[in-house]
Amino acid sequence: MDISVLGPFDVRISGSPITPTAAKPAKLLALLAIEKGRTVALDDCIRELWPRRAPRTANAAIHTYISKLREAVAAAAPGLDPKSVIATRPGGYVLTPHNWSSDQEEFERLAERGHRAAASADDAAASTQFRRALALWKGTALSNVEAGPLLQRRRAELEERRKSAYERCVAAELRLGRHYELLGELVAQASADRTDEQLHAHLMLALYRVGRRVQALQVYRNLRHQLVNELGLEPSPVVQALQRAILTADRSLHQVGDAGQVRRSA
Repeated sequence: MDISVLGPFDVRISGSPITPTAAKPAKLLALLAIEKGRTVALDDCIRELWPRRAPRTANAAIHTYISKLREAVAAAAPGLDPKSVIATRPGGYVLTPHNWSSDQEEFERLAERGHRAAASADDAAASTQFRRALALWKGTALSNVEAGPLLQRRRAELEERRKSAYERCVAAELRLGRHYELLGELVAQASADRTDEQLHAHLMLALYRVGRRVQALQVYRNLRHQLVNELGLEPSPVVQALQRAILTADRSLHQVGDAGQVRRSA
């Protein structure tokens, strides 16, 4: 079984898709897939599929959806017992495929290697592992699923892990002197998230190192404008210090180093 959640949701067995086209069965399979190996309580299934008010027939509907999912498994893999793949447990259901691959678990494995390499100051290895992890993403997690409260939370967790991996990857690559290579993607990332201080700090440093000090200072002004107007906050002390260093052409900015860890939650 091949499970894809880092982008459009898709589940295949021996290359045959089993993802339902109907919204609620697809959402149920997505919930089981993203919690693979862990029992999902029936109450949680109901809350995910009917977040506002569940009908009195909700339990029966869940049972029907599970039966349809098992039929899809049986059709894709005739020699496989579908009840062993989507198993009933006391109070819920669990997805327990025998042979499987998951882009989510592969991402987490590679990202963890990247974090360990970064902690060991092995920036080249960190960059390699983070880039391999990030390449698994094909868009927003579960982008084709109308997520309820549980899937929304899991999607947010995955997006946060992706963001953390990307920012540590960029930090490592800046330490490796790859500011020219990073400029294009940093501009795009900062444009997509106008209040992310870490991304903007990375972009400021990269611009400064390629000789574009005016643009680096403009990035700071744009960031400050967004923070003040949207959140009522000034940039963090680390970002302010970076701006002052750029203003004074501090020589240390050309040395191997980092723009600093400046993430601040709104």
